[in-house]
Amino acid sequence: MQPKSLLVITGTMGAGKTSVLGEASDILALRNIVHAAIDLDAFGLGQLASADLRSQVNNDVVMYRNLRSVCRNYSSVGVRRFLVARAIEDRATLECCRRAVSAKSMVVCRLTASSETMRHRVKMRESGVLQEQFVARVDKLNSILDHAQLDDFAVASEHRSVSQIAHEMLLKAGWISE
Repeated sequence: MQPKSLLVITGTMGAGKTSVLGEASDILALRNIVHAAIDLDAFGLGQLASADLRSQVNNDVVMYRNLRSVCRNYSSVGVRRFLVARAIEDRATLECCRRAVSAKSMVVCRLTASSETMRHRVKMRESGVLQEQFVARVDKLNSILDHAQLDDFAVASEHRSVSQIAHEMLLKAGWISE
């Protein structure tokens, strides 16, 4: 059985992780490359019993349990390549993601854009009660990701089509060839 590979798409809010994840999945599907594409944020939505720090830790624990379960289901039908989109802030969390997927190899792509562009994207996307908090988080999260240096390579997600961005990412990750 072929070992599992993981391509993590990271970046701050508004960098384009979800859009690039979807387009990368489409590119792989057109090439008949078996894979699963997972937006990890969707696995952690919810509010557990307490609003304190323990609740956030518990949300993350549940999110990674959900990821592990989904990956097991995909693996049972032959999937060995996993794309996961998530703003991952530290090595421990990145390793948690790798373990949840049971990936032997992992590559991390960071999507980048100007702070102005990312704040604008977030403001357009998030119209609800947390919009201001999300917009304010862009620069802070960008600084955290700069400091963490988790990415194997970066891809600019500004002034280009989502197809160009996803294609470049998959090429750099070694998942496709020209």
